[in-house]
Amino acid sequence: MALISLRVSDELAAKFSALAATQGGKSALLRRLIADALAAPAPRIALPIGRPEKVTVRFRESEMQQLAEVSQQRGMTRTGWIIALVRSRLGSPVQHSPNEHDALRAIVRELNRIGGNINQIARAANTSVLRGRAVEPDLSAIQEAKLVIERELAQLRNALNSNADYWDGRR
Repeated sequence: MALISLRVSDELAAKFSALAATQGGKSALLRRLIADALAAPAPRIALPIGRPEKVTVRFRESEMQQLAEVSQQRGMTRTGWIIALVRSRLGSPVQHSPNEHDALRAIVRELNRIGGNINQIARAANTSVLRGRAVEPDLSAIQEAKLVIERELAQLRNALNSNADYWDGRR
């Protein structure tokens, strides 16, 4: 088996060690991170490089009004929103507005809470089994919850991978 080594700052090493302690150890976490990185799909194009260049685009007055309204709702400038749309179509990572970042953070927090609740349920079920009590789960409720979680995760994946008009409900 090959050995990979690297040097990092003491602070970064301490933070990584603390995280790895909850993930099966440093080697296990590194193996999983490397495997995940190699299994990830390659980006469609490289990230933007070079000096930005100016492009002029003409819109009708009604379109300019729509651009102003939509970009303002997103907490972005017109130019910033147009750039985000173009970059998303070119395959660059989605450019989220501050409101979208807040929404994504809220989703992540909620998913973490759900994970914590699932762990508590599993612990309670395992404790009951160890004490000799039968656990009779309501499988239909569990299946329904699973479908809700899968649907929400699919929407989250779509939001993270699609273009910047996702949050308008146009998708």
